[in-house]
Amino acid sequence: MKNRKETLRAAAVLVAGLIFLTTAVAQAAGYKKEYKMQVTVGPKFYWGMGATKFAELVREKTNGQINIKPYFGSALLKGAQLKSSQMVAKGVIDCALDSTINISPVIPEANIFHLPFFLNTFENLDKVKYGAAGAAVFSAMEKKRLTPLAWAENGFRQITNSKIAIKTPDDMKGLRIRVVGNPMFLDTFRALGADPVNMNWGDAVAGFQQGVVDGQENPVGVLIPVQIHQYHQYATLWNYLVDPLIFYWNQRQWKKFPADIREAILAAAKEAGRFETALARAGLDGGVSLDILKNEFGYTMAVPDPVAYMTGKGMTVNTLTEDQRRAFIRATLPVKEKWVPKIGADLYEKAVADMKK
Repeated sequence: MKNRKETLRAAAVLVAGLIFLTTAVAQAAGYKKEYKMQVTVGPKFYWGMGATKFAELVREKTNGQINIKPYFGSALLKGAQLKSSQMVAKGVIDCALDSTINISPVIPEANIFHLPFFLNTFENLDKVKYGAAGAAVFSAMEKKRLTPLAWAENGFRQITNSKIAIKTPDDMKGLRIRVVGNPMFLDTFRALGADPVNMNWGDAVAGFQQGVVDGQENPVGVLIPVQIHQYHQYATLWNYLVDPLIFYWNQRQWKKFPADIREAILAAAKEAGRFETALARAGLDGGVSLDILKNEFGYTMAVPDPVAYMTGKGMTVNTLTEDQRRAFIRATLPVKEKWVPKIGADLYEKAVADMKK
């Protein structure tokens, strides 16, 4: 017993010494003790889990020289999540895992993903993210003193409500829907005859309970953790738009890193992005993402079938047919015509070309 205790004590001393040595080397190289990372959501959401995975991988791949601390719930911004890209560009915050919705006020090109009923499928989304259009979004970020590293995903946004099973644009008329404050979102729901209301999530929940707001739109990866079944009976999977996530870093700081550190962080971002994207798509892409999680990351989803989960909670879940989707496309055509010039006609054409490949 004594030998075992001595062995454990020696091992602990060795580990402590290695940590001290690694920290000393990192500080001698001019690295910060902690790099602050902005994350809008909490650690239990897929988005938050992706941020945690990134921090773990960066520490591992840089041999402890770069230590990232995720600040969840926009804690560094006191909840003002739309200021994330500005604060990273200024160097007040080191890096972020952020949504295209949040960066769109500064990077209007990011709105290419928010055109209503434009992408609709994972295949189209991947073609645009990794095609000429996605490269143009990254280029626009570079011009704003941000260094984009890799894509992740918040998921296609679906609609739930307490009134009706939405299958046609007419079903939307008069519904008060809580939406994100992006002007394109407001235009989209108005075009469908709904009454969009911009409010934070805490106010929205109170609105659901009091009957002030009838519904909301969010990805499945958000609907399950917030237990949307407690408030809404109906869900429609319509993939009306998507907000990918992007890992990005303060540009000035990024350029000061030596090549090996940049390569390690970039590899970590791509790996964490693949993990987080698989979380967001799990159970929605025919088992592809479930296999990625299991075989590449040794991870098993707690809710492998989100549709079955919501149905099991008493919700009526329907998916639009192709004819039904076309009706929504026609109804929101004025939104597309208004916003394509603002986003950039050239960028739009790049996205269309990407999807044809």
